[in-house]
Amino acid sequence: MNASHDGSWTALAAHRAWLDAEADRLLRFGAAARDPRGGFAWLGADGTPDRDRGVQLWITTRMAHVFALAHLRGVPGAGPLADHGLAALSGPLRDAQHGGWYPAIPGPSEPPEGRKTAYGHAFVLLAASTLALAQRPGSRALLADATGVFEAHFWDDAHGRARESFARDWSDPEDYLGANANMHTVEAFLAAADATGDPSWLRRALRIADFFVNHIARSGWWRVPEHFTADGHVLPEYNADAKDDPFRPYGTTPGHALEWSRLLLNLEAALPDPPDWLVEAARWLFVVAVGSWDHDGHQGFVYTIDADNRPVVRARMHWVTAEAIAAAAALHRRTGDLVYEHWYRVWWDYAAQYVIDPRGSWHHELAPDNTPAATVWSGKPDIYHAYQATLLPQLALAPTAAAQLRGAR
Repeated sequence: MNASHDGSWTALAAHRAWLDAEADRLLRFGAAARDPRGGFAWLGADGTPDRDRGVQLWITTRMAHVFALAHLRGVPGAGPLADHGLAALSGPLRDAQHGGWYPAIPGPSEPPEGRKTAYGHAFVLLAASTLALAQRPGSRALLADATGVFEAHFWDDAHGRARESFARDWSDPEDYLGANANMHTVEAFLAAADATGDPSWLRRALRIADFFVNHIARSGWWRVPEHFTADGHVLPEYNADAKDDPFRPYGTTPGHALEWSRLLLNLEAALPDPPDWLVEAARWLFVVAVGSWDHDGHQGFVYTIDADNRPVVRARMHWVTAEAIAAAAALHRRTGDLVYEHWYRVWWDYAAQYVIDPRGSWHHELAPDNTPAATVWSGKPDIYHAYQATLLPQLALAPTAAAQLRGAR
């Protein structure tokens, strides 16, 4: 399945050592997020925890996932940090009355509770799967809880995708379907398949990808719409009055096309009999996304574009660079095509010049001139995307990172 990548940067011991050093630097920065309230705090640009904000579910899950991966890599101190995240997911972030997880442990100026989202719960499933593969105490119970909640409430087996959100008591399903939440559900299902040994999670992941990519994106020149009604109709003007929303931006998002591209290859490698369209779609999504590089005359990917392929929000997000790197590495590993190695090098050079902050972590947002900005994202909330950009290019396409690292022990 995987083509040789001799001659690539990832085949060079010096480059792999550089990736490992950058991963360790990210971990040292992220360790400061450990919050006495439980879980992990939102970090400011200087790495100081922002105690005025609540402890976010999406940050805690992603950081627990990262520290569990680091533990599997043999990084001292990472295991206790992973356990700290696990304790929050088993304690203050868990809704003991209704099941599932709260979106946050509230901060001083925040309401006590919000809706339960597929996005947040997908990351619970991802973290629980990685923690279980890392054999952290209590992780199997958390994984059983996470799989049960997702199957009972979020998985829509009739349509083969994840429902978006509910009120705390699982009433009031939202009349909305998000490609972003379903994309991360694919990621979580790949991890759940490895952690549980149950291949049904892979079949579910394929059904999600088939709808959003093979059906919707293929029919729209390989651009993935972000927003749908609950029954699957595209909402092209969704959030037209909030174009720079950090989770549901108006238009389409080139960064998500790159993320989908990599995940399709992970899924193809994991399936025993994958359909041919997975690699075809991964290539096309990458091609279309690359069209948004330097799209406004400046280096970097714009955050969003409209239906006429014009930039909407021109800020550059660190996670897009990270996902571009991971997608280029995955496509080169799968195909051996040197064009992907070219882009892998271009985007690491860009990251080193503009995105990586020598004071710690990566700038989460840059202005169009590639200077640090904070119009959409303030501070440096987590290290998940950046850390995976240092790790995934060194691994095979399947199984998931946690499963490979566990197998290497």
